[in-house]
Amino acid sequence: MTDDKAEEFEGLRPLLFSIAYRILGSVAEAEDAVQETWLRYAASTTRPDSTKAYLSTTVTRVSIDVLRSARVRREEYVGPWFPEPLLSDPYEDPARAAELADSVSMGALLLLERLSPLERAVFVLREVFAFGYEDIAEATGRTESACRQLLVRARRHMREGRSRFAADRRERVELATRFFDALKDGDLDGLRGLLAADVQMTGDSGGKAPALARTVVGADKVARLLGSYAETVALIGMAYEPCEINGQPGAVFRDRTGKVFSTMVLDVLDGRVQAVRSVINPDKLGHLGPVADAWAAHHEIQQARRRSR
Repeated sequence: MTDDKAEEFEGLRPLLFSIAYRILGSVAEAEDAVQETWLRYAASTTRPDSTKAYLSTTVTRVSIDVLRSARVRREEYVGPWFPEPLLSDPYEDPARAAELADSVSMGALLLLERLSPLERAVFVLREVFAFGYEDIAEATGRTESACRQLLVRARRHMREGRSRFAADRRERVELATRFFDALKDGDLDGLRGLLAADVQMTGDSGGKAPALARTVVGADKVARLLGSYAETVALIGMAYEPCEINGQPGAVFRDRTGKVFSTMVLDVLDGRVQAVRSVINPDKLGHLGPVADAWAAHHEIQQARRRSR
């Protein structure tokens, strides 16, 4: 029986992780929620009528509980808080690939932070995974009527920023290619031409790595900052690999030994980069591989700059 359970569970693991990650915005917490779901399922002595419904309900309830305690920590977080970068969503549904990618974008996840844990769970289950209200009610411990009301409120909160992450996929890829080519060449004019007039660049360090003191706003300021960043990358032999992060164009930056230094994600809309978001908090990068010592790299950068003067 345990082997049968394990096989069923593994088949549904990608869905369970994808639900948990969208509710929590954290790879580590989502993986923990999925593991807790398995432990509860393995310990259960009854066989559910629908394994998918049972496991989805369990991972949702676990994620809601985790999110409630995580909210307290996020209120005390040092500087801007971003979701943990996700290189690929394990749940695949070709018929809804675009919707799934949009729902896991940094912009979408930051909008979801505006919702209460229950609103967020209902929104994710209904709008992203198309669960029926009966299953959503079971998963959240609320009536179907209450779930409908929660969804109405969630949609209202999400509506105002929805267009910010609705760019055409091909447009995003083409613009990102030009962006990272210009970044590699230190081409400030090229970068400036790709940025929206009110573009914002923000870094998430959690106080555990050197980062921007505040959000930088405006095409000229961001272009100059990016130019400086490119120079810094060259000074200490850092490399970066463009890739898709949270369904958006981005890049993973690594030090000369191959350790992960940071990630960068671009929000693209109307042919321009609207936002540049960087995650350098080492606690959020461990799932991508060994993490570089950001403070040591910062010290090396300062030394390299003094030598180059």
